[in-house]
Amino acid sequence: MKANAWLCAILASTSLMTVAHADNGTRVAATSALGSVVGTAIGKEVGGNSGAMIGSAIGGAGGAAAASSKRTRTEAAIGGGLGGVGGYTVGKNLGGTTGGYIGAAAGAAGGAALGRQVGQDRYYDNHQSKKYKKKRKHRHH
Repeated sequence: MKANAWLCAILASTSLMTVAHADNGTRVAATSALGSVVGTAIGKEVGGNSGAMIGSAIGGAGGAAAASSKRTRTEAAIGGGLGGVGGYTVGKNLGGTTGGYIGAAAGAAGGAALGRQVGQDRYYDNHQSKKYKKKRKHRHH
């Protein structure tokens, strides 16, 4: 099983090189998915199913945070971590170990992309309210 963890790590690093020129949303989703799969594989080796759940959360959050901009990093990391854990749990129940890996990847990718979008919307809303605020000069007669 140690070879499986190494294989996932090598696959993740080579896939990150391929995704480097993609759109930002695609890059965040892909790195979060790959991080979650690698975290799941390593966590499963270290601590069984509980370790796999923790590893998928840390890997998904780390991958999303590494690929996100400074403005949306926190939201993408939270989404990637929660999506990785949820996806692993559902996938493991439906399809065993392989289903757990697939679920962790899909959940982390979706969660990170959704979290990034939430962060962008929040940033936009905050700046629109400040940008178009009408400044009035009060005259005292």
